[in-house]
Amino acid sequence: MGLFVNACEKIKTPGLLLRGFEPALVLAIFSLDRFTKALAIKHLYLKSEVILPFLRFTYVENTGVAFGMFRDSNNFFIAFSVVLIAALLVFRMKCSVRGLAATAGFALVLGGALGNLYDRIFYGFVADFFDFSFFPAVFNVADSAITVGAFFLILGLRE
Repeated sequence: MGLFVNACEKIKTPGLLLRGFEPALVLAIFSLDRFTKALAIKHLYLKSEVILPFLRFTYVENTGVAFGMFRDSNNFFIAFSVVLIAALLVFRMKCSVRGLAATAGFALVLGGALGNLYDRIFYGFVADFFDFSFFPAVFNVADSAITVGAFFLILGLRE
């Protein structure tokens, strides 16, 4: 409980404009993630396409987490995602005031977590497809949103 109180004290008051921004960004990330994964499943199933010399779209069914760790642990990651989402929502309720970085960070992490949770529940895996030659893992929009969102949350808490 003290963790939430201390973190919340550091977040600045948003303007009226930010109140609608947060749910809109969660919905936008979730929708973009669903749309891009549907395209990947339909057009990339079990294949890879070169887009640029350093970028391929490679279809991967991931039952683990980043870098293929903990494969075949889908049920654990469903439970973990539900706990993470619940913790994010509790954190959000305890922090009634927030700045732009923290607001965007929260929305990005929540939208991404919901997108990957949807995949795990309805498909039994997370569909990944961004494959950069200089990066060791294949990932998706939700993964990107979670990573960028975590950075913004940390930044927002430091303000």
